[in-house]
Formats: sequence, structure tokens, C-alpha cells
Amino acid sequence: MKTKAAVLRGAGTDFEITELELDPPKAGEVLIRYVAAGLCHSDEHLRHGDIVPRFPIVGGHEGAGIIEEVGEGVTRLSPGDHVICSFLPVCGRCRWCSTGKSNLCDLGITILDGCLPDGTYRFHGGGEDFGGMCMLGTFSQYSVISENSAIKVDPDLPLDKVVLIGCGVPTGWGSAVHAAATEPGDTIAIYGIGGIGINAVQGAALAGARNVVAIDPLANKREAAEQFGATHSCETAEEARELITQLTRGVGADKAIVTVGIVTSEVVTNAFNAIRKGGTVVLTLFEKRIQGSLFGSGDPFHDIPRMVELYQAGDLKLDELITTTYTLDQINQGYQDLLDGKNIRGVILHDSA
Repeated sequence: MKTKAAVLRGAGTDFEITELELDPPKAGEVLIRYVAAGLCHSDEHLRHGDIVPRFPIVGGHEGAGIIEEVGEGVTRLSPGDHVICSFLPVCGRCRWCSTGKSNLCDLGITILDGCLPDGTYRFHGGGEDFGGMCMLGTFSQYSVISENSAIKVDPDLPLDKVVLIGCGVPTGWGSAVHAAATEPGDTIAIYGIGGIGINAVQGAALAGARNVVAIDPLANKREAAEQFGATHSCETAEEARELITQLTRGVGADKAIVTVGIVTSEVVTNAFNAIRKGGTVVLTLFEKRIQGSLFGSGDPFHDIPRMVELYQAGDLKLDELITTTYTLDQINQGYQDLLDGKNIRGVILHDSA
């Protein structure tokens, strides 16, 4: 079958809208019709060369849609199921999955190559194989993905809202709840209020932090942080350190979470200087300590349904996260808006098939 997709052919180029051939699902795979895809900064890193995948590649790793067809042996999903995609697959059997660290699943080794677990590709065009970002390629109307990358959700959920639970929400929320282990009464400093940081704010607030200090140079990001649970916001790290010193009577923050787009030694140093003795600095950059956090340090098959419940109860904000929606043809404008600091989160709404 054919599908319209936004692809990158190399670093330093814009997304190109093109038509690709898509193979049917093989064993353990499903055909998905995407309803929506989030504009995450990680795909912008591909465009700028900060992260180097195998090119050409179909962009997009935050997606939600409806299962159209299933391959041989698929047991988790059926045609018609509504799903949220996990940008990291979960096999359930490797060393990491079996020890409760499914966010480090061995299947994730090929997410920048874009092939499926059997090492082959489903997108093709002009005699080339196209990978799918994070084995998903959500910037396409249709894709074939592993059943290990999709979590079934209730069909009455708005897929154009819960799509954000595929990457940005659990990465930020889990950085505060899992990686930082925020406790009631904590003082939490969060550096960078984009699509990840805003959800670290939500997570810290929901976990009971007494003080949530959001640090970002952009006024619209600071204002958004206060709407999502931040008790204080600061323009600079220096201002934040002074405030935290006052709030904690000189003790320092219990935890600092770094969610900036590009992590530098300066921001890590600022975070380190803001915490108390025995405090923790969490980087949303791989699962290493100084407390690293990849995909929020959680299990998508556990956390995504839990976040759906929080959303349904009105506790987790998703609608308010979406600043602007775009068509697939507007993808480059969407990323320009991201770079210009206009969006908390942009979402692509795919045309109905």
C-alpha cells in the first residue's frame, strides 16, 4: 500500500513530504493508521545532526492511532484497537525487561536505524529502504510497527490528546516521579520548560512537592509552568538559586531535574549547585547516575494506562499542553515554531484515510 510521510534524507535538510510504499505486517507486527503525532524535539535533533540516525528515515516517534491489520502470532492487539505508541519497544523477556527496567529493553538498540526487530524495513521509495524513527515513523499516515511498541487504550479516548503520552508526558512525568523519586514536601527545581519539563512540573506537583521551581528564559514557558503546578518560576539559574535558598532556609533543593533541549556543563553545574547535601540531579539523558532518566524511568505498559486514568480523572493535563496543531504538510513550520519557543507542544493531525 501507499502512504504519505514526512522524511529526512540527511542532517541539515528540512522534512520532505513524499509518498512511500509500505509492506504488510509480518509476524509480531501490526499495521497502524496514525491519527496524530507529536512534534518532539528529538526529531529536530535528527534534522540538525545532534542525533545521527540511518538516513533516509520517516520521522516521528510520538504517535497514537488505530490498528488496521495484525500479522501472524500477534496476541496483544486486534484490528480496530486504539493504541498509544511507545517510542521504546518492550519485549518483556530480555535482561532489562525481566528485572523491571523495560525502558532499557534490548529491542531499543535499533531505534535510530529504524528497522523492525527482524532487521528489515517496511517503508520503501525510489529503490531505497526508509527506516521509521524509533521503529514507529509516526509522521506517516500509516506504518507497520512491532506489537511491542503499542499499548491498547479505551476507544473513547481522544487520540489527538493522549498521543502526548507516547513520549513527552511519561519522560517528564517519570523524571520527577520515578527518577527523582519526588516525595511530599520536597523542593524540586526544573531547568527547561519545554515538552518534557512541563510534564516534570506536573509529575512533581502530583507527587506532592511543596515547592516546584521552574526555570526558563521564556516568559510564556514560565507562565505555562505555573498553570501546570509550578509554585514559582525564574528566568535565570542565578535567580532560581537565590529563591531556593530562601524557600529552604539555606538548605537547597531536594532534587533538580534538567530537561533542556541540549544539556551543557553549565546547566548541570547550576542544577548541582542548587541541591542540598544528599540531593539528586536528574538528567533526562539516558539512564545513568547523576540520576539519568530515559523515558521517565518507567514501564510504558504500566505508566501509559496509569496516565490515561489520571487524564480521565482530570488530574493530568493533556489538552492544555497542545499549543498548536498542524497538518503533515505544515511539519517544517511546526518545527520552526518549536525552535522559536512558541509551542509547549505541537501535534500533527493526520488526514482521515
